[in-house]
Amino acid sequence: MINLLDLDKEQMKALFGDRPYRGGQIFRWVFGRAAGVLGEMTDIPKRLREDVAKICTISYPEVADSQESSDGTQKIAYRLSDGRIIESVLIPEKDHWSICVSSQVGCAMGCRFCFTATMGFIRNLEVSEIVSQVLHPLRTYPERSFRNIVFMGMGEPLLNYDNVIKAVRILTDVDGPQFSKRRITVSTCGIVPRLKRLSQDTEAALAVSLNAADNAVRQRIMPITRKYPLTDLMEALRAYQLPNRRRITIEYVLIRGVNDSPKDVRELIRILHGLKAKVNLIPFNPWPGCEFQAPDQRAVLAFEEHLKNSPYTVMLRKEKGTDILAACGQLAGGVIHDGQGIDRFFAESAKLSGKAEEHSSHTDPHILGVHRR
Repeated sequence: MINLLDLDKEQMKALFGDRPYRGGQIFRWVFGRAAGVLGEMTDIPKRLREDVAKICTISYPEVADSQESSDGTQKIAYRLSDGRIIESVLIPEKDHWSICVSSQVGCAMGCRFCFTATMGFIRNLEVSEIVSQVLHPLRTYPERSFRNIVFMGMGEPLLNYDNVIKAVRILTDVDGPQFSKRRITVSTCGIVPRLKRLSQDTEAALAVSLNAADNAVRQRIMPITRKYPLTDLMEALRAYQLPNRRRITIEYVLIRGVNDSPKDVRELIRILHGLKAKVNLIPFNPWPGCEFQAPDQRAVLAFEEHLKNSPYTVMLRKEKGTDILAACGQLAGGVIHDGQGIDRFFAESAKLSGKAEEHSSHTDPHILGVHRR
């Protein structure tokens, strides 16, 4: 059966041959109105709905659990068709809501401050599993104004590149949920070859998890730096083609005694020179078994003050959902830790720099060579 949630508008139109307008109608129902079953599509002839139902379905992941924080943040656990669990977060703002979505089950990047990293990499999410994290809240909470989508949940979005780009295209379609491209942010730890393609394939905002301005420090807390040194990453960011009046968001997780000193902030300002950027400071959120500590509040304020006196706009993130492990770096999905990690990634990732990978739409799921069954 074809899951209609996996299809973009052109693919849906192609299902109907010489009647592509029918595909457009169904696309509007599936994504614009978040229809759960074909029977809801009242402007589609009943016979056609019956024919479509023979080969297609609208299949959402099951909601396995939902928790609400004391600050109103909501964490939703979705059980996928293979039994794996992913987590997504609904974040209340002053006059709207943001949705933090996952792009993979687990993550191979091994960032030592991130709970998701303890899972290792298990598999990429299908397009349907990504967009469902947005459509389910739209269906379930119509009274909420969902305005922002951030790819900052479980996984490295640029290692599920094709599915993430396709999901963004669906979510911004004028016949779909109609999210503004300026309101969708893709966050990456810095997969340099993919950054060279990203600005050509989407106008979504870019955020980069930097977290250190010294290569040795960054390599200690973010092993991906062994593959893509800080100098290479900064070069790629300076070459990144930004839409007018846009800036790259530099995410910086402050960790006590690791990257929160006056020297660290001076070095950060230095390496950002010439980059159109703003800085999002994120005090580290501890999780069970982690080796790091949250920064001292005085160190956080001093770091912020240094940045305020620099050419860069700084935002100090007020973390939400910490009491339910829903804050930045705390998602882990309750999944058994049987994924593959960063060492396997380095062994298999030579494909990233090759021309064959650059043009293939089927490479992403095999980058790590570790499909789990």
